[in-house]
Amino acid sequence: QVQLEESWGDSVEAGGSMTPSCAASGYAYHTYCMAWFRQAPGKGREGVARVSSAGRRTYYADSVKGRFTISRDNAKNILYLQMSNLKPEDTAMYYCARDSFLSACTTFSGFAYWGPGTQVTVSS
Repeated sequence: QVQLEESWGDSVEAGGSMTPSCAASGYAYHTYCMAWFRQAPGKGREGVARVSSAGRRTYYADSVKGRFTISRDNAKNILYLQMSNLKPEDTAMYYCARDSFLSACTTFSGFAYWGPGTQVTVSS
């Protein structure tokens, strides 16, 4: 049974930093593309960053490039999202997600397993 659980969401002031994490279990973590998504109040869910199974390839939404870094620890089955220079528009519920299949990790579509989310709030 695939399980994903986010933690370390928080409230910070604009310009601050935080690193939510996601613990995965119930499957061969090191074989799947992983991603972070977010959903702000009144908006749809959007892909923020994704990382290939071995961690060698990363992809970012334009809105977070240069500020966010996705990484994974395949020995500990943990996914991270280092966020810096945070802006009020980064305020959202952040979700980690697992790809449905053993894909090449080239798109934000096809993610079928989700954690419950962790709230990130950035005040101006």
